[in-house]
Amino acid sequence: MRKLIRTPLAWMVAAEIAVVGALVVVGWHVVVSASHPVAAAPVVTSPDAAGDAPTPLPDLPLLSPQRQLGPLPGLNIDAGFWRERLAQLNRDQVDLEQVQWRIVHSAEDAVKHYLETVVLPAIQRAEEAGGEGPGLTLLG
Repeated sequence: MRKLIRTPLAWMVAAEIAVVGALVVVGWHVVVSASHPVAAAPVVTSPDAAGDAPTPLPDLPLLSPQRQLGPLPGLNIDAGFWRERLAQLNRDQVDLEQVQWRIVHSAEDAVKHYLETVVLPAIQRAEEAGGEGPGLTLLG
């Protein structure tokens, strides 16, 4: 048990659990606070309009649980708009695919070059030597 407490890995795991726990608590508080109704700001009047009579404290009405949402964002249903956006998306996709193929073909060429210049000459030298070296004997 003492070895487990002294290892750095155990401390790193404990620290990670503490960080994740703190993030979960903060996230939970954000979610819970978003569902509470918010008090409306009190109306402030100018001191000139107050007069001599003391005014009672303003009411802080709570917003109704059924929040008033603004208009929903509209969906642009114009065919020209979508045709332009999708054409741009297709051009970007083609460019991305070309870059990916260049990367794959470059990797293939690098592997082929490595095999031809490093691996095959080493194998040919080993075959010419007759397999006398250590680790070069084949079973069978």
